[in-house]
Amino acid sequence: MAIFSVYVVNKAGGLIYQLDSYAPRAEAEKTFSYPLDLLLKLHDERVLVAFGQRDGIRVGHAVLAINGADVNGKYTADGIEMLETDTFKLHCFQTLTGIKFVVLADPRQAGIDSLLRKIYEIYSDFALKNPFYSLEMPIRCELFDQNLKLALEVAEKAGTFGPGS
Repeated sequence: MAIFSVYVVNKAGGLIYQLDSYAPRAEAEKTFSYPLDLLLKLHDERVLVAFGQRDGIRVGHAVLAINGADVNGKYTADGIEMLETDTFKLHCFQTLTGIKFVVLADPRQAGIDSLLRKIYEIYSDFALKNPFYSLEMPIRCELFDQNLKLALEVAEKAGTFGPGS
């Protein structure tokens, strides 16, 4: 099981922190015109990406669920909580202040909701309480980095992060 990436996005939509915790595979470079939309097709009762690549979603990936609902379910404009494909799950936790914590993980990884709350706790303790940190600005705090990496290691080894996961 693995946690691939962690992102923190401010309320304006700007990326203020990024941690990639995996070794990227070598891939062939392909060029497509922009904007590139995804074309989904139903194949053997599964929704597959038939054309297009965007944000790690590639041709052949199956979209299984969005926000925990089947792809044929109803959606609201509240934003993404979880997007599931056959190769990764994207989990998002949005705070009341508009900060978003996004984790890309292996689909079999358990306890991501608890991990997202732990990341929020680490953000509160080590970024917000840092007198040199300005809100909405990139996070450059060594204690935040260290504690986040430790939380990710614990979550990956345990497969879960504490009670209620």
